[in-house]
Amino acid sequence: MVEFRESREEKGKTRLRPDGQRDFGEARPIKLSEIKISSVGRLSSGIGELDRVLGGGFIAGEIVLLAGEPGVGKSTLLLALADFKLFYVSGEESADQIKHRAQRLGIVGQNITVFSETQVEKIIEEISDSAVLIVDSVQTLWSENIEGSPGSISQVKGCTQMLVEFAKKTGIIVLLVGQINKEGEIAGPMMLSHMVDCVLFLEGERFTELRLLRGLKNRFGPTDEVGVFQMTEKGMKPVENPSELFLKGGGMGEKVGAVTVCAMEGTRPMLLEIQALVTQTSLPIPRRVVLGLDYNRVMLLIAVLQKILHLPLYNQEIIVKVSGGFKISEPAADLGIALAIVSSFKDKPLNPKTCAFGEVGLLGEIRRVGGEEKRIKEAKKLGFTNILSSGTTKNLKQVSSY
Repeated sequence: MVEFRESREEKGKTRLRPDGQRDFGEARPIKLSEIKISSVGRLSSGIGELDRVLGGGFIAGEIVLLAGEPGVGKSTLLLALADFKLFYVSGEESADQIKHRAQRLGIVGQNITVFSETQVEKIIEEISDSAVLIVDSVQTLWSENIEGSPGSISQVKGCTQMLVEFAKKTGIIVLLVGQINKEGEIAGPMMLSHMVDCVLFLEGERFTELRLLRGLKNRFGPTDEVGVFQMTEKGMKPVENPSELFLKGGGMGEKVGAVTVCAMEGTRPMLLEIQALVTQTSLPIPRRVVLGLDYNRVMLLIAVLQKILHLPLYNQEIIVKVSGGFKISEPAADLGIALAIVSSFKDKPLNPKTCAFGEVGLLGEIRRVGGEEKRIKEAKKLGFTNILSSGTTKNLKQVSSY
């Protein structure tokens, strides 16, 4: 009895092209100085917010992984790329279901070819002159040459590798849709994020119309940009001026415990409203509730306010949130958080045309943050004349007088 394994295709061996011919173009060593850059450049997606996150558009042969919670609008966003010749591979929906979705969004779909197949070899054979391949989702793919069931680590990794090789040799843009697990991370092996060129994450509350597209990884562009969309009956609508959306309904009237701050998302300044509610409690341990901000940072600011301004917050319930469902992670919101808490505690509103930003130190000093010129310009454009920052105030004692 002799054990043996059936030989498979050798690694690096030429494969069949979509037209049935061999050899995509074998790789060979080449000097960097001899490499000719394609004159095509970036290909605009036709969606301004998506281009912003990508860094100006797609690159030929780029592999993009789009992840997000179920129902957040991943497929809806991809169908909006109807200006390209799309080859839409669906492993989760039938062709009829995709047609119903397209009709609801008002998409005729003359440039869209739908293929309800999950075997990666058949997908590569059928795609012809399309410019963009959409796979919805990558967890449904399988290959007859790879062991394991669809969705397993071996299948996801192997099928993605085949699509990566196909895209790099043909120049076709590949968009992979990925699901997330209960921890909020991209389902499948971590290797999946390393294999692709760009990882985009679409987030938003299911019961609100706001959607945020973030770039977690981008080999050809920035990773700190964010695209803002509004979910409507006709699909994902790009929001060119997010500040107006986040301040919508709030106005600039006098409100106790509400302060407008200017946060930077990538290169874009956004005006957001921070609200605070401070009320006395009868509980032995007062509650601290934080939404849309870093909990530990808010606790630090509460301690600074008690020490520097001598505010008795030890017996007060404090609730702080960012209106509109946005999340702020940068320290520039420190000054706005502190002002909102002081305003609610003293029951005194701030000047309705006040916009505050700046980092607060442990000694109560106001520190400079990046992009102050852009923040001031954005605030003045929307009618805010009283700008509180490190340039106008030095410490919390001076700011509390406002």
